[in-house]
Amino acid sequence: MQLRPEQLAAHLEKPLAPLYLLHGDEPLLVIEAADTIRAAARKQGFEEREVIVAGTGFKWDELFLAAGNMSLFGGSKLVDLRIPSGKPGREGSEALQRYISTLGPGIVTLITLPELEWQAKKAAWVTALSNAGVAIECNAPPPARLPQWIAERMARQKQSAPKLALEFIAAHVEGNLLAAHQEIQKLGLLYPPGEVSLEQIEGAVMNVARYDVSDLRDALKNRDTVRAARTLEGLKGEDAAPPLVLWALAIEARNTTAPAAKQRALLHAAKIDRIIKGLARGDVWDEFLQLALRLTRSKSI
Repeated sequence: MQLRPEQLAAHLEKPLAPLYLLHGDEPLLVIEAADTIRAAARKQGFEEREVIVAGTGFKWDELFLAAGNMSLFGGSKLVDLRIPSGKPGREGSEALQRYISTLGPGIVTLITLPELEWQAKKAAWVTALSNAGVAIECNAPPPARLPQWIAERMARQKQSAPKLALEFIAAHVEGNLLAAHQEIQKLGLLYPPGEVSLEQIEGAVMNVARYDVSDLRDALKNRDTVRAARTLEGLKGEDAAPPLVLWALAIEARNTTAPAAKQRALLHAAKIDRIIKGLARGDVWDEFLQLALRLTRSKSI
């Protein structure tokens, strides 16, 4: 059975399934879903929880032993299995498929995985676990939906915000859901229930997008003009040292394959160096942007 994360709360109002499989590309959502399942298990009388981490050298017999040993308190038990790599290997895959046949009353199993590649999602062991219980894929919302995701989170603490304010938060967290979650919690502490204005949010939200020259180099290597421009703006806002920014741009200029384009880019970098040293006039950050545009325009520039 497949569920979306937003369907989990209603599902857990009913008796628990024998097995839950969590995976996805957003750690915050995976953690929250796991916490919700654990809380529901406690509420429904699963008094004991045994955590098992299937890391290097893990013996899969431990999983069967955990499920076979009933709670020390005579009640029901939650087996909390975590597979950090998401790759149990051949032995683990076979063990997990055998494990399904041992599922019985008094035991609920929670299996947590990281993001699975599309091939892994079709693996026999993943299919078997999904069919035996409930599978939930916890992925981050696409950028276009992030403002709505923030609005839904604010609604949980009885707050709302205008569209521009939601977009402001989304722009500042750069797709980082944990950062967005922290900012939303901050708003809940700072302001009472009701609508929070754009001005209030601008005053409260900290720019959690952290930029460094490695981000700029990645953008240049990938010919990502928008990201390069945004990263330069972030570096400027964080008072990054101009010589360090120039270093990153010059490195990528030297890596340019077309000789003529390389010469032009390096001459541009030399001009910026003179501006930084006060030997020439110009806006250094504007020149950084122009050089970045030159470097990302095409592979041959």
